[in-house]
Amino acid sequence: MVAYVIIPGIDGSDERHWQSLWEKQWGASAVRIAPASWSMPDLPDWVAAVQAAYEIASRRDNQVALVAHSLGCWAAAQWLDRAQPDGLAAFLVAPPNPRGAAFPRQAAATFVDLSARPLPCRSLVVAGDDDPYCDPTTSASFAREWQAQWHLVGSRGHINSDSGLGDWQAGLELLRTLVDH
Repeated sequence: MVAYVIIPGIDGSDERHWQSLWEKQWGASAVRIAPASWSMPDLPDWVAAVQAAYEIASRRDNQVALVAHSLGCWAAAQWLDRAQPDGLAAFLVAPPNPRGAAFPRQAAATFVDLSARPLPCRSLVVAGDDDPYCDPTTSASFAREWQAQWHLVGSRGHINSDSGLGDWQAGLELLRTLVDH
């Protein structure tokens, strides 16, 4: 079995979001981060929330997978860089470009100056070719800098609730290839 740490973006993921649907499907095998700063993300708060969720998840299973979306990708990457844990996989979906025009600079000010550094685990960056928060060239660059695999899913926007993915079976298959490696 695998334990999953769910790391949503700003304001968390609503009930229609693939992360929430997967979390419901996984039941006790999933732990969602719980930062105090959902709407005005504070990087240290989010990194601490990833640590707390990881501690719970790692008690449930030896293998843990981070399942991050949007700003959660950056929180996951920062936590991985600091914690350097073993036996982990990171599924990073639709990371926004902190230097991009659409990035919420005021709301997520502590995330603005981040840059991608090699991650200490198997990782996969999944991106859309029409994501308003990050173009494919930039998401491919993040994947390269994180030393992660990169997968482009086509025209799916920000790969969120508005993308109409439902429980996103294709995403689950991508996650399985990462976790079952």
